[in-house]
Amino acid sequence: MLNKTNYQQLMARNPTILDRVYWQSPYAVQSLATTIRKHLKLLQDNPSEVALVCIGTDRSTGDALGPIIGSEIAATNIRGLHVYGTLDEPVHAANLEEKLGEIEARHPGVTIIAIDACLGKAENVGYITAKSGPLRPGTGVNKNLPSVGDMHIIGTVNVGGFMEYLVLQNTRLSLVMNMARVIYSALSLALRSHLGYAETSVSEDV
Repeated sequence: MLNKTNYQQLMARNPTILDRVYWQSPYAVQSLATTIRKHLKLLQDNPSEVALVCIGTDRSTGDALGPIIGSEIAATNIRGLHVYGTLDEPVHAANLEEKLGEIEARHPGVTIIAIDACLGKAENVGYITAKSGPLRPGTGVNKNLPSVGDMHIIGTVNVGGFMEYLVLQNTRLSLVMNMARVIYSALSLALRSHLGYAETSVSEDV
């Protein structure tokens, strides 16, 4: 499991490895992939199965970030990866608890990466953040939902603070798709490297 002391020491030795990247940064994919990979190395001494829980719904443009990522990465068929939350079978507020129970029954003790869209300050729109610890979905729209994940990735898709549901529904699809592409690409690199695919080029420095 994640050792917080080791995590702090790791990041101290790698000051150029950022938890947050802007989607248009020329090194966004590589930086995010390296950060994800380092989190996974701390969570798993010996690489094993990983579950992605991509939260959201295609009924709202801004909230579709997770299911878009889930659909894209599910199509890659990465060995040892289990994907929950796609455009065809979304994981959302109404079925989140049920899906978490299903994951625990099928893959006891599996390392979980949670992915979701969020709202934030105007200056943070377009940023993607990867952090250790669970995601607390629904806080931006005042919902009390179960915490999810051993680590999480969130993309700030629009400005929060007022009429959040309407804001999510009127978020630009272009931004959501571009952010999803960065996250999907970074996840693919990191997971292939972590789970033993030799062709990847994610930094292994620790």
